[in-house]
Amino acid sequence: MGRPVIVVSDGFDKSLFEQLKKMPELDVHPESKLSRDQVMELLPRMEGLIVRSTTKVDPALLDKAQKLKLVIRAGEGVDNIDVKYANTKGVKVANTPGANSNSAAEHAISLMFTVLRKTAWAHASMLRGEWEKTKFNGNEMAGKTVGFVGFGRIGQIVARRLAGFEIKVLFFDPVVKSCDLAYAKAASIEDVFKLSDIVTMHMPLMDSTRKMITEKYLRLMKKTAILINAARGGIVNEDDLFTCLKEGVIRGAGFDVFANEPLQKDSRLLILENIVLTPHLGASTDEAQFRVGEMAVNQIREFFVNNKLLNEVKA
Repeated sequence: MGRPVIVVSDGFDKSLFEQLKKMPELDVHPESKLSRDQVMELLPRMEGLIVRSTTKVDPALLDKAQKLKLVIRAGEGVDNIDVKYANTKGVKVANTPGANSNSAAEHAISLMFTVLRKTAWAHASMLRGEWEKTKFNGNEMAGKTVGFVGFGRIGQIVARRLAGFEIKVLFFDPVVKSCDLAYAKAASIEDVFKLSDIVTMHMPLMDSTRKMITEKYLRLMKKTAILINAARGGIVNEDDLFTCLKEGVIRGAGFDVFANEPLQKDSRLLILENIVLTPHLGASTDEAQFRVGEMAVNQIREFFVNNKLLNEVKA
C-alpha cells in the first residue's frame, strides 16, 4: 500500500513545507503553490489537500477526487469549501481556528486608523508632490464608541487591543450575549449602527449573513461614522455600500474582503475617494502563516499517521 499523497495548493511557510515533505509516512507533492488545473490533474491520486482561500473546493473538484479523504483550510473561514458536498462524498474538512486571529484583529484596527487619520490618502497626495495638511484633518480613536457586528474570538481581540484608547464597545452577536469586558455591552444590531462612531464586521459568511448589511443599516449610522470589514466578503451589500459612500451618508470605510475576489477591475468601489481597500491581507503576516502552517502540518500528521481528526468542520 502506497503512502498517502498530500497536496498543498495555495502556498505555505517554507520551513514547515520542508517538514511536511520529510515525513516518511507521506508522499508530498514537491510544489506548494498550484493552479486549479494543476490541482485537478493531481486529484485522482490525492488523499490530503491543504488550501488557503484561493483554491475553490467545489463539486467540480470533489467529483474528480477519487481518493481524497481530508481537506484542511489553513485558516478559519471555509466559505471556499463546499463542506456539505464534501461530507456527502466522504471527505472530511478541518480548519486551523485561532491561528490567524491576532493578525486579522490587528488588520481591522489598522484599517480603522487609516480611515480615521486619512493616512492612505495623504500618502497618495505626497507621491503626487503635494503638501495638503488641512485636507487630511482626521479624527482620534480616544473615547470613541466602537460597534461590533459579531463578537467572537477576533472581535474580542480587537476590543481588548483598543482598550487603551478608552473606547466604549457595543456588540451584536446572535450567540455571544455577554463578555467580561467592563466597557462592552450587548445591543441590538440597530443600536450598534445608530450609536457607534466605528462599526466593524466580525461575522462568518453563511446563508444567513450573506448581504446582511444593507442600506437599511448603513443609513442608521452617524454621518461622521466609518465602516470596517476585515472579516468576510459578501456580508455587506457592496452596491448599497457604494451608494452610501457616494452620497456621504457615512464618512468612510475600510475593506479588506469582498464578495468576489480578486476585486473586479470594474468595481465601482475603486472610484470612491472615501474608502481604503486592501487585497484580503488579514492573515498575511509571517507570524500568522507560520502558526497556520504549523497547525495544518500537525493535523495532517495526526490524521494520516495516528488516525485522529482535529478541528473538524461540519456543514
